[in-house]
Amino acid sequence: MDHFAIKNGVMHAEDVPLPRIAEAVGTPVYVYSRATLERHARVFREALGDVPDKLIAFAVKANPNLSVLKVLQKQGYGADCVSVGEMRRALAAGIAPEKIVFSGVGKTAAELAAGLEAGIGQFNIESEEEGLELAEIAAEMGLTAQCALRINPDVDAGTHDKISTGKADNKFGVPIDQAGQIFGKLAAKPSVNLRGVAVHIGSQLAEIAPLENAFEKLGALVKSLRGAGHTITHVDLGGGLGVPYRKGEVLPAPAEYGAMVARVTKDWGVSLIFEPGRVIAGNAGVLLTRVVRVKRGLNHPFVIVDAAMNDLARPALYGAYHHFEAVEPSGADMTANIVGPICETGDTFAMGRECDALQSGDLAVFRTAGAYGATMASSYNSRGFVAEVLVDGDAFAVVADRIDAGSIMDAERVPDWLA
Repeated sequence: MDHFAIKNGVMHAEDVPLPRIAEAVGTPVYVYSRATLERHARVFREALGDVPDKLIAFAVKANPNLSVLKVLQKQGYGADCVSVGEMRRALAAGIAPEKIVFSGVGKTAAELAAGLEAGIGQFNIESEEEGLELAEIAAEMGLTAQCALRINPDVDAGTHDKISTGKADNKFGVPIDQAGQIFGKLAAKPSVNLRGVAVHIGSQLAEIAPLENAFEKLGALVKSLRGAGHTITHVDLGGGLGVPYRKGEVLPAPAEYGAMVARVTKDWGVSLIFEPGRVIAGNAGVLLTRVVRVKRGLNHPFVIVDAAMNDLARPALYGAYHHFEAVEPSGADMTANIVGPICETGDTFAMGRECDALQSGDLAVFRTAGAYGATMASSYNSRGFVAEVLVDGDAFAVVADRIDAGSIMDAERVPDWLA
């Protein structure tokens, strides 16, 4: 459920009509609903009610906006970060360092040191090499790094290849058949408290079975590690639960996921960490755009909107679907190609899409844009960066300014020898 609905013929975000935001802020603009973020955070937390000891760490990469993070901090959420920039955002939003998990396959020495200095709760070590480097840095700083070893369980998540992370040929984690040896080597380092294991097999999972398979493998590994004399107190189960992008699409509910987790992990005796991202933020945001013009096409007209692949990259990058609808629907329909203004054929949101009838000047939205939307934006074609707005009841505020192409150009320099 989200809080974007047609009221009196006009789409609202909670109690704010979207045309009011378009008039005040311009388009394209991302619009987030606080009530939806809070509801999704609460539903996910309640789904894990039978898990006694847990930390829910929002995957910052899904939506790193400071106001979004602040909403989730107030819901008791921690943060899963994959860069020092994300870590600093989490801290700036008031998330306690001990609730921050630092993941990511390519952490630099500077990032490892920054995480140690900040006192973060856990590093998810992605390789033996990273673990040895972290141990050396921690020793030099006179600190002990709290860590888990990320395991690659060789489980196909059944999702898009570019967001699958748990197969044997993916770059993440250590092979599960080598985990015991690597764990023992790293656990022997006095500057590392290797307290557990972690897993994350992919994003936008449409079935529970691959997750259960991965968790069962992890449970067997925990038993084996304990049998070898290691103390395991924490297990990070990652994220990956999918959300419906298409009308009528049914995906596993958080309650179904939570019941499976409680059943599989009931005898583990550990503190569990979860890293939801898309399932919290995805349907809490839309990308509001305006139709530039409707152009005659060979088979269908082209509805050209002012949002583009630099604003919402998922369709061009993954062939992803985002439901597209008018802000003030007339009741009439059309079949159209929905495209942006970028000078790339890839700047196409949909071909032959059945949608609301639209004409030049109309407002429309791309749904389910609250995750992996603004965070993946670029300035391609010198278009600048889109603004972001947070709605709270009948009020709204700009929570990320629009950065125009001129401001980006101001950061560039021409050397004297080219003047």
